[in-house]
Amino acid sequence: MPAERYDGSFDVEGGNFRNAGQVSSKVKNILKDIGCSTDIVRRAAIVTYEAEINIVSYARRGQIHLLAEPDLVRICVDDEGLGIADIELAMQEGYSTAPAFVREMGFGAGMGLANMKKYSNEFEISSVVDVGTQVKMTINRSEG
Repeated sequence: MPAERYDGSFDVEGGNFRNAGQVSSKVKNILKDIGCSTDIVRRAAIVTYEAEINIVSYARRGQIHLLAEPDLVRICVDDEGLGIADIELAMQEGYSTAPAFVREMGFGAGMGLANMKKYSNEFEISSVVDVGTQVKMTINRSEG
């Protein structure tokens, strides 16, 4: 009988583009295993991938915590890094502070935070410059 709940964390190393995307793949498989709907799995994979890429691109290290049940997923992302000086500006689609080498790899298009908010039912972000950023997201069954 498959587990009906998951509670765990994943470490993400800043600057490690080689492993970028591994956590979101693990999250996707975990959510499938506990019986989440394809919509929840898809949205959780998107927000986790965006969070993971942000950690790799902008932070020294970070952690993604996943608390999941079939109809409810909570993802909390904490990183130690640059922080965000202007959250309102950073939330705008297309706004990016990614350095050239990150953009050359195909990342840093300025859609990460916007997509994290778009695909979450609930979204909270807080940040302290030169300390880090915390994002809390909830994904659940959409009404209708």
